[in-house]
Amino acid sequence: MKKCLVIGSTVCDIIIYVDKLPKRSEDVHVKDQVLSLGGCAYNVVSVLHNLDIPHVFISPVGTGMYGDFVKEELRKKNIKTDVYLQEDNGCCYCIIDSSGERSFMSYHKCEYTFSPTWLNDYNLDDFSYIYICGLEIEDRDGHILSDTISGFSGTVVFAPGPRVNMIDEKLLNKIYQSNPILHLNQDELKEITKTTNIDEALKKLYKLTQNIIIVTLGDKGSMYYDGKKSIRVKGYDATVKDTVGAGDSHIGAVISCLSKGKTLEQALDFANLLSSKIVQTQGVNLSNKEYDELRKILA
Repeated sequence: MKKCLVIGSTVCDIIIYVDKLPKRSEDVHVKDQVLSLGGCAYNVVSVLHNLDIPHVFISPVGTGMYGDFVKEELRKKNIKTDVYLQEDNGCCYCIIDSSGERSFMSYHKCEYTFSPTWLNDYNLDDFSYIYICGLEIEDRDGHILSDTISGFSGTVVFAPGPRVNMIDEKLLNKIYQSNPILHLNQDELKEITKTTNIDEALKKLYKLTQNIIIVTLGDKGSMYYDGKKSIRVKGYDATVKDTVGAGDSHIGAVISCLSKGKTLEQALDFANLLSSKIVQTQGVNLSNKEYDELRKILA
């Protein structure tokens, strides 16, 4: 089994629980506040790490109180990155309302940068999958990252994210030319295609990528489109605590399954199960016992 390469951010998530988002000039009481590791790439690699999937993690860690937090938490979890920069690390304010839905306010710093020199010690052909996120492509080094992965011989897994229309169209097209597997939710699918009909949106997007499109459907599970047919895989019941990192963890689970030779339907079923557990906890950090059970299912 070849390794997976995960490129992207690790941040300090400041998770704030409220009954509802405040209106302008309104005061609300915070019910709880938690500091947790987050960032799209970290959320993905956390799943790979805990499921014992061989991987390399390229995630720049900076300085300051957020950088110190990230460095120490990665050490505790035995998750390795070799990229440490003398620049400030940012954070993400995750505001969770009573339904469990999250709103983000992100303070981007060095964790959203990229240099191809960070890959000098690796042969990209040694990796079967490479994960990247739209937030990194949107940011200041997005053109460098898109150039770097353009020659990758394995499968690119791209999560465009909710800000996909903030990404330079030329960079998006360059990524599409690498025939990536796309992973997104229904709202992101409609946003990226400017199409409200799901079937039409899938066909429109597939013409650009010529590869599998995976769409998460919340509590209804997920689906994939292979250019000919759409297959839906049911979800699992869950009492939602918060939805932070659920989509990232879902694609981490899909990559894990595909790396072990599972079918797409098996991968989506497993990913639906794992993400149903993620939404029932704070952040994305499941217990050792939960991961023990998940490893047995994946074996």
